[in-house]
Amino acid sequence: MKMKVQYKEKHSLKKEIRHLPKYIPLAIWLIFTVAMIGWIFIASLSTTSEIYNDGLLQSGLHFENYLNVLQRHKLGTYFLNSIIYCAAGCAGVILIASPAAYVLARIQFKGKNLVNNIFVVGMSIPSVMLVMPLFKMATSLGLVGSRWVLIILYICVNVPFGVFFLSGFFISLPKALEEAAEIDGCTPSKAFWKIMFPLAQPGIVTLTIFNFITIWNEYFMALIFANKTELRTVSTGLQAIVQSMKYSGDWAGLFAGVIIVFLPTFVLYIFLSNKIIAGVTGGAVKE
Repeated sequence: MKMKVQYKEKHSLKKEIRHLPKYIPLAIWLIFTVAMIGWIFIASLSTTSEIYNDGLLQSGLHFENYLNVLQRHKLGTYFLNSIIYCAAGCAGVILIASPAAYVLARIQFKGKNLVNNIFVVGMSIPSVMLVMPLFKMATSLGLVGSRWVLIILYICVNVPFGVFFLSGFFISLPKALEEAAEIDGCTPSKAFWKIMFPLAQPGIVTLTIFNFITIWNEYFMALIFANKTELRTVSTGLQAIVQSMKYSGDWAGLFAGVIIVFLPTFVLYIFLSNKIIAGVTGGAVKE
């Protein structure tokens, strides 16, 4: 019996050693990423002269770098703007995409395939191609220079993927739930909001995370449509800070700004990684 156990242990150990080379590229990438982010974080707490002289943290921790970049370079305003854009954009996508995905997934009607194909085509069109006609439309409507135009664009651009993503979750839900709701006197819309929508929460949470990261890091549309300082996002604001470094030379403040911009997405991945994985795989199996 002991020989069998020892044989199994040796066999499993050999199997693990055999698969070890597969993880070497991942380990190299992880070490490089951690080292790079760690250096930026340490540089954000040093002075500019220490960064140039390769003597990080020699004079102690300089948390004032974060205060300077938030106040002097207005990164605090850009940060708040991005929070507003992300919150409004994510909420708008969920409110539009979830009912549309439910209808396309659960209800049969004429032209259903055509509507599905339209969403797929809309998802495949690069947003860069839409900027010039959208800018002309926004100018004619007098929306340029307003937060609303960017919020509307973020919603419209991300709705096709939201519909495509959530359709798999609604397809996987049991049909018996709708039948039970109908017997209890629920209308289709009431059954959706009270029963089906809560059951699709894993997919909705995952879609919200994806949309938040997409909107938070979006640059080109924000550059074109948020053309006022008070409307800038963190991505365009950070680029403006980089340009100002040519004259101010506050590189420690720049690295502090990079950490501030990077922090929200990092926190999302750290605390919600399990929900992201569960949400991505949750609609893969049909009940």
